[in-house]
Amino acid sequence: MMKTPARITFSLFIFIIISERSFLANAQNTTIPVNVGVILNFDTLNGKMGFSCIDMALSDFYASNPYYKTRLVINSRDSKSDVVRAAAAALDLIKNIEVQAIIGPQNSTQANFVIDLGEKAQVPIVSFSATSPSLTSRRSPYFFQVAQIDTSQVKVISGIVQAFGWRETVPIYVDNEFGEGIISFLVDALQNVDARVPYRSPIPPLASDDEIGEELYKLMTMQTRVFIVHMPTNLSSRLFNKAKEIGMMSEGYVWITTNVITNSLSLIEQSVLNSMQGVLGVKTYFPETKELENFTARWKRKFQAENPAILNAELTVIGLWAYDAALALARAVEKVGTANFYFEKTNASSNLTELEAIGVSQNGPKLCEALLGIKFKGLAGNFNLFNGQSQSSTFKIINVNGNGERGVAFWTPENGLTRNELNLRNSSTYSTSMKNLGPIIWPGDSSIVPKGWEIPTYGKRLKIGVPVKDGFTEFVKVTYDPSSNRTQVTGYCIDVFNAVMETLPYAVSYEFIPFANSSGGSAGSYDDMVYQVYLGNFDAVVGDTTIIANRSNFVDFTLPYTESGVSLVVPINDSGKKNAWVFLKPLSWDLWMASGCFFVFIGFIVWVLEHRINDDFRGPPSHQIGTSLWYSFSTMVFAQRETVVSNLARFVVIIWIFVVFILTQSYTASLTSLLTVQQLQPTVTDINQLIKNGEYVGYKEGSFLLGILQEMKFDKTKLKAYDSAEECDELLSKGGANGGIDAAVFEIPYMELFLGQYCSKYTMVESIFKTDGFGFVFPIGSPLVSDVSRAVLNVIEGEKMKEIENAWLGQQNNCTNSNNQVSSASLSLASFWGLFLIAGVASLLALIISMSMFLYKERQQILIHFHSEGSIWRRIHNTLRIFDRKDLNSHTFRKRALQDGSGINSVHVIGASETSPNSNYLQCPSSYSTHSEPPFACRGASETPPREYGDPSPNSQASQLAPAIELMSCPNLEGTITLEIAHENC
Repeated sequence: MMKTPARITFSLFIFIIISERSFLANAQNTTIPVNVGVILNFDTLNGKMGFSCIDMALSDFYASNPYYKTRLVINSRDSKSDVVRAAAAALDLIKNIEVQAIIGPQNSTQANFVIDLGEKAQVPIVSFSATSPSLTSRRSPYFFQVAQIDTSQVKVISGIVQAFGWRETVPIYVDNEFGEGIISFLVDALQNVDARVPYRSPIPPLASDDEIGEELYKLMTMQTRVFIVHMPTNLSSRLFNKAKEIGMMSEGYVWITTNVITNSLSLIEQSVLNSMQGVLGVKTYFPETKELENFTARWKRKFQAENPAILNAELTVIGLWAYDAALALARAVEKVGTANFYFEKTNASSNLTELEAIGVSQNGPKLCEALLGIKFKGLAGNFNLFNGQSQSSTFKIINVNGNGERGVAFWTPENGLTRNELNLRNSSTYSTSMKNLGPIIWPGDSSIVPKGWEIPTYGKRLKIGVPVKDGFTEFVKVTYDPSSNRTQVTGYCIDVFNAVMETLPYAVSYEFIPFANSSGGSAGSYDDMVYQVYLGNFDAVVGDTTIIANRSNFVDFTLPYTESGVSLVVPINDSGKKNAWVFLKPLSWDLWMASGCFFVFIGFIVWVLEHRINDDFRGPPSHQIGTSLWYSFSTMVFAQRETVVSNLARFVVIIWIFVVFILTQSYTASLTSLLTVQQLQPTVTDINQLIKNGEYVGYKEGSFLLGILQEMKFDKTKLKAYDSAEECDELLSKGGANGGIDAAVFEIPYMELFLGQYCSKYTMVESIFKTDGFGFVFPIGSPLVSDVSRAVLNVIEGEKMKEIENAWLGQQNNCTNSNNQVSSASLSLASFWGLFLIAGVASLLALIISMSMFLYKERQQILIHFHSEGSIWRRIHNTLRIFDRKDLNSHTFRKRALQDGSGINSVHVIGASETSPNSNYLQCPSSYSTHSEPPFACRGASETPPREYGDPSPNSQASQLAPAIELMSCPNLEGTITLEIAHENC
């Protein structure tokens, strides 16, 4: 009973197995084969690796997708590393096999013609190893680059150069389309980080070892020690072996390889790796996954079985790209479907060539569109073709050390350099800092970062150009010794340069070469000499070469070692003592005018403040004017005899005396200087005056000063060149009217030397142009510039510079004070306006206070007149008449009356015609009584005296009486009547 169910179950299981196998067999029989071509160099390791990975990719793909209806059928061709064979193979595959796509070719040079064939036949060309950017520039819709394009790594290389601060690099590349394709992009990237490419070193693809050695020896004679290598591994292996042989893999050298070499580093022989110790390399980054690990193990077994002669082969990213490319193509073919896998034949004609007779794939456009849409996670990372190019852009920077490589950093377009793999997507800032790099062992087993350049120990010495000239030989002097047939160069600039080079931390070999023509004279201007550095005829220029902007467009200058600027020098004359009006010169005209006006103003203020209360400032108008002016001007010598009694006037006078004291002391000092010190006055004080008057101006022959003068609108016919200080002195002595010059333009170092010899005849009047002084000239980007500039600072700040200056320039200074720069000797108002402001404000303040007190005190009488009928001028006149009266209430007059009446008991009348014995007042004649309120009124006998003169009643107390003095003037009486009244007995 139990056997029957078991038998039934077993029978069903056998039936299912047989049915599945039958179904799979039928499914396989219904798949559609799709021909695909593969063009590789099977004589190379990369070619064999690529083919094995393609085969494994298709096997893995269809094993995991057995129900797909399409099957890629591989049709391989061996191009044998030949461009023509690759093109012939592609033509055969397209015309005879009618392949729907081609994987390959392997090299960028082979891909050019194959791309044209694919575009003509509408057959997609999928390359997993051609990386040249020149292929992308063709912009063919039928070409797909699965490998990273070479230009994607130029920013990585420039980032490394920037991190270490190297300023020059030399690319060494294979001299073909593959090598040249990256160079223009690399140079641009390096220039963006301020690194120059002074030389490019192309190596022919079939160059012999001797030819490689010859090129390397040429590089040894140059200063640059940073080299970027971009060439296939078979050529680069020979290059590094030769570099090791001639000593270029020693300390101080830097070698950077592109990923075409670094990606295949595991395939390079150990002997070559020994020659590459210390090399930095840019390598394509791909994540280490478990799938990759399993695939690598399977590939090694398969590859070893197929190639037993190749031992210890290592899988590289080339194989991974081949694997991903085959998977992408298989997916795209399945996505397109099974229709239209045929070629449309060209109309048959006996006149057509074999190339013209190829057909056109009807499925090509759809297949290209499908490839662009394929996205998956492959062995080499995320697979995505945008515009036919791989979007992978992450790199790993490795250091060749020992038997292999060691990672030192990673690089991404978003983050730049980063130390850890975990930070590839976490960092938000772009960095090119050297701190983000791990420890590096450089060539020569050194841990010290190379500076990137060295003075070459092989080849010729540095050629230093020096100017040849007749004058100012203190700076540079070139002498030729016919006996020894040698040229000797001496001078201030030469000694400074020698001192600077001695302070460098390394030895520099150089020689001075005069910039001379065949006859021994100067071969051109200073600009011409500087331009020779740009042309490469000189390695540097040393001499009295000024740093100016237009020269810096072609060369680099070190820091200056002299003073800077361009100045105007003119003759001087001593005419101060011959001038009869020299006493006026201490003060400028505006100060004279201001002083005179203030003397008058202060005199007026004092008169106003003293007129009503001080007899010294009363009297006839002419007397009052004279007294006021006399008092004011006498303060210059402090000889005023009038006494001021008003506190306000005293306040004004004190301040004014202080102002006068400062003025007189300054005047005395300035006049003393004018009369006792030699006054050397320039004949011209402004360069614009020379332009306006059309006078002659001299400039140093061959210098840049001619251009400056012409830019300042000088007439070219009015400009004359001089060669030496002696010639300039001769021209200035003649003067412009006698065939000489009226002024000379000098650079500061020349001017100091010139005035040191002729300080008694000439002076500097102004600086007309700013420059940076003398500097040493080097080619743009020369690594020597920074080191020499630092050495210049050390020399300038040390005692050596003083010794050089004393040796060449100090002996020419025969004057105790060669600085004859002259400014105006007159004191101007600008120096004293503060004093005048104080005096003026104080005077006006005193005047305002005094007038306010007057108006308040006399307000009743002033208002009476203002309310009366009459014109406004009449009212003002009456007010002035009131002001002209004595202020009898002033303590001045009250005190005097008290002093004068202390011993008088009766009234004394002098010259009176008639008096009344009972009258305390003098009666004026009737003719005078008709006057209406004269300035000093006479009161009648019957008039009651005012209170301020005491109470007329005999019963009044004496203590209540106030003595008074009234001065009266009657016009009709002869003389003046003085009335003195004593009230003590009244």
